[in-house]
Amino acid sequence: TMLADSEEGLRSALNYHQPKVLTIYDDDFNYLNKMCLTRMREAAFSMINIAKEFGLFVVVHGSDATDHYEKYLLRGADVVLRGESEQTLHRVCEQVLRQKNFQFEQIPGVAFTTNERTICNENPAINKNLDTLPFPAWHLIDHGKYKKQWLRRHGYFSMNMVTTRGCPYHCNWCAKPIYGQVYNARSPENVVDEILYLRNLFQPDHIWFADDIFGLKPGWVQKFSSLIRRKEIRIKFKIQSRADLLLQDDTVEALAAAGCEEVWIGAESGSQRVLDDMEKGITIQQIYEARDLLKEKNIRAAFFLQLGYSGETDEDIDATIRMVKELQPDDIGISVSYPLPGTKFYERVKSQLKEKQNWIDSDDLAMMYRSNFSPAYYRRLHRYVHKIFRIGQALTLIKLFFSFTTTLGIKHFRRMFLLIYYLPALGIDRFHLYRISKTNE
Repeated sequence: TMLADSEEGLRSALNYHQPKVLTIYDDDFNYLNKMCLTRMREAAFSMINIAKEFGLFVVVHGSDATDHYEKYLLRGADVVLRGESEQTLHRVCEQVLRQKNFQFEQIPGVAFTTNERTICNENPAINKNLDTLPFPAWHLIDHGKYKKQWLRRHGYFSMNMVTTRGCPYHCNWCAKPIYGQVYNARSPENVVDEILYLRNLFQPDHIWFADDIFGLKPGWVQKFSSLIRRKEIRIKFKIQSRADLLLQDDTVEALAAAGCEEVWIGAESGSQRVLDDMEKGITIQQIYEARDLLKEKNIRAAFFLQLGYSGETDEDIDATIRMVKELQPDDIGISVSYPLPGTKFYERVKSQLKEKQNWIDSDDLAMMYRSNFSPAYYRRLHRYVHKIFRIGQALTLIKLFFSFTTTLGIKHFRRMFLLIYYLPALGIDRFHLYRISKTNE
């Protein structure tokens, strides 16, 4: 559905396939999906309505559906799957396709309505041996459309994989509605087999491992790297990791040898006070060391940054900006703190929540609780930090140009010329930030 123009495209698929069951299955690995964007929820509701026009049995699975199953049942879903759901979906489909009288009471992980009463069974047991799962049915994907879009927009073709499920860390703003506080990994051998399968079938230039944390288990990355080299696989990839994990043993060296070209780190803030308040479990020093180590091995370092955490002060914001200036990450992703149901952070601020408790889309950036600054301030700050980042990139490229040690391409020169825009625009943003902050006082 990612390349569909709208939910209406579902009609032609249903007409063609004539199914009995429609399953709306969300991406469990996308943090934005955990946030429950209103647009995504409405898209699911729209697809439920279309399926009901065809008289189909509708199953829904996802982070938002797990947290708010009653909303989906009210809008027409017959069953909501909660938690890890491969086996649950299999059992539900067996009931629907093979029996006349549905009996969902004994199926773990199912929420449904019967006799005007909503029943929510306990979540199923977590699968600890992920190698028992078959590879995704990649052959059913119209990868040609994806490849065309990737080549047009980026000049290379990337595909997604996952090697793990869950996260054992305790960041108090991060929800874990599907897998909970666990971490299970596929074996390096199993992952490499799937990479070979994808290489033979689709010839991707790049793989994005969408795991919350890649290669947490001791020795996993090293074994994976050894297998990649032994099989002579030459595909670039990017991952998500933590600053402290990257400093363990020869992890970064093994990643570089395997073909890793980019690591996204949850840096979040340049303030140690904020990181401790988040229960992030890392230090500013570790972020700096990880950035230096990745740079030494020619791996791009990208930072997730989070603004507006409860109690954030001017000094905390300045510390984050200083970190961006000093470390010059290769890319950044900026968000503002978002209260997710089931988290300590949500419990801390839920009494402050207003009627709007979800973003409409990923560009919304609304503050849904009381912070030290207004939503308008954080929207402007979002742009301001991005401009600081872009200016730093441009200045670095100018230095490289005059050092005569690196050949620069058209996109690099474009970034340098954009200084003409970013420098005055930065001053305008700084003025507006000052004005908004004084208005709030």
